[in-house]
Amino acid sequence: MFIHITGRDNFILVMSYSGRNGYSRGGSRGGTFGSTPKPVEMGKEYEVEISEISKRGDGIARIQGFVIFVQGAKAGQKTNIRITSIGDRFAKAEVV
Repeated sequence: MFIHITGRDNFILVMSYSGRNGYSRGGSRGGTFGSTPKPVEMGKEYEVEISEISKRGDGIARIQGFVIFVQGAKAGQKTNIRITSIGDRFAKAEVV
């Protein structure tokens, strides 16, 4: 909690609640995976449809809402992919 007092009768009360270490993770966003089990596994192959292209030019697929960036894939393409890395919020894959 932070209290700032200015002058005799004026004061500002600002209350801030955050995590144990004083930093907040930005609130809850629907569909985030954080530390929950991911719907994909490293090295496994999946059949997906590329729904769109990322700003970097990779195809974007989703498995149970979990985002997968697919190098070299094109929007609308149905393809098999192999997971090459898994992060907290997304995975990367290559076309098989």
